[in-house]
Amino acid sequence: MMCVICKQGQTQAGWVTVTLEREGAIVVFKRVPAEICENCGEYYLSDEVTGELLERAEEVMA
Repeated sequence: MMCVICKQGQTQAGWVTVTLEREGAIVVFKRVPAEICENCGEYYLSDEVTGELLERAEEVMA
């Protein structure tokens, strides 16, 4: 897909590190599957992956 940020690069499947922060706590997820822009590095997570990360973050914060 075309990157919606830089509008010049195409995305490719890869792995990213996602950092979530809430109320002073930080949760870091490594090797998260994503589509990554080859031009600017912006990444896009699927709805399924986003839901899983948020669910896991809630468990850690509890």
